[in-house]
Amino acid sequence: MELAEHIELADFFRMTYGPTGPFNAKPFEGSRSWAGARPELRLIAYDANGVAAHLGLLRRFIKIGAIDQLVGELGLYGVRPDLEGLGIGHSVHAMLPVLRELAVPFAFGTVRPALQKHIERFGRYGPVTILSGIRVSSTLPEARLDKPPTRIDDALVIVLPIGRSISDWPAGTVIDRNGPEL
Repeated sequence: MELAEHIELADFFRMTYGPTGPFNAKPFEGSRSWAGARPELRLIAYDANGVAAHLGLLRRFIKIGAIDQLVGELGLYGVRPDLEGLGIGHSVHAMLPVLRELAVPFAFGTVRPALQKHIERFGRYGPVTILSGIRVSSTLPEARLDKPPTRIDDALVIVLPIGRSISDWPAGTVIDRNGPEL
């Protein structure tokens, strides 16, 4: 990506995440177009007004209990506020062929509990499992002296079976991302 594209995405994320709290927009100050881990791939939808939607993807191993599990982590999801409610969020399914090509057994992500109904609607287009009661540990994107090196969230865990059945998803109540959130 060129610098101009990073700047446009940073503006998009500040506009999209800012209304959910100023802290949520802070990682995107300047030209930074990622919050924690930098995505390996991006799905970016454009219209005449610029960036309409975004979804990032990063292959990684997460630890569920004692099991190292390869996943395609999905994150940095956003739809421009003026387009919310138009079904653009279902474009997440456009990432499924890419996930299959990358040969990841599962797509994985986390969302705030307030987004549960929004995510449940994805189930109409394919199998989506929402897991609650799971603590997710992530390292901070930058080491700081005033904070512990990891953060633990009680977010909803989203799992999409790609190359394996959901019954193959490891059981556990703690997931370690082995790095920063996407």
